Amino acid sequence: MPFITAQDSTEIYYRDWGTGIPVVLIHGWPLNGDMWEKQATFLVEHNFRVVTYDRRGFGRSGQPWHGYDYDTFATDLHDLMNRLNLREAVLVGFSMGGGEVVRYLNLYGDSRVNKAVLVSSVTPCLQKTHGNPEGVDAKVFGEMDAAIRKDRPAFLKDFAQKFYGRTAVKHTVSEALLEWHQAMAFAGSLWSTLAAANAWSMTDFREDMKQITIPVRVIHGTSDATVPIDVAGRRSVKILSNATLTEYEGEPHGLFITAADRLNQELLEFLGGETDPHLTTKGMPSS
Repeated sequence: MPFITAQDSTEIYYRDWGTGIPVVLIHGWPLNGDMWEKQATFLVEHNFRVVTYDRRGFGRSGQPWHGYDYDTFATDLHDLMNRLNLREAVLVGFSMGGGEVVRYLNLYGDSRVNKAVLVSSVTPCLQKTHGNPEGVDAKVFGEMDAAIRKDRPAFLKDFAQKFYGRTAVKHTVSEALLEWHQAMAFAGSLWSTLAAANAWSMTDFREDMKQITIPVRVIHGTSDATVPIDVAGRRSVKILSNATLTEYEGEPHGLFITAADRLNQELLEFLGGETDPHLTTKGMPSS
């Protein structure tokens, strides 16, 4: 399996598929790069080079005790971009991955990046403080930390239901998909799960976002109960100087699954890709 070695010697697992304009897909919490399978496959079939990776502490990457802060996450992304020599790239960050996008662009600039996409992103600042009265009460995140420490499997099971907007009467995703979600989540350590949640809930990205001038597409579901659109998506476009917002009516946080076809098409449009794929399973030679 391909890895890069981060500056603190942590191994970061990645996948590099296809050719063309590079698109880096940055996963959310508490998952890993596999969450992007629908988008990665679609984009490679439409002539893009797609890179996914597992954030430190998750998936197949190393699980150090330290480094679960956005400066380090952004540096890991920087190391990956340099190692693969990605240029004129598009960064796509989901949920906490949106934080990597904006912190990377603030710390390292846009010399390698042409566009960015924030999907269900935690930006600009989730936790409510005196200077951020529009945020979510800190008590919510304290209760989440306590629940993870007490019974991580039970917390993650309940969290996944909310993540995809699944209820007893509204089966937005299958039981099998929820099991897949759990498998990805369990590949992370307890400590990385706690520490990363602390980072995405508490980090203030407002100053980072003021420095970004490249085109940014913000995509958010109006029924996102995990990262509410009023706290995140609608505020982000007010800070970014060159951003547009697409609201997915009635969609939950995990719209990369629940609205996968729509998201794929919007990414294709924003990236300027070809309508017809150059490679599909239907076009593959039979054995």
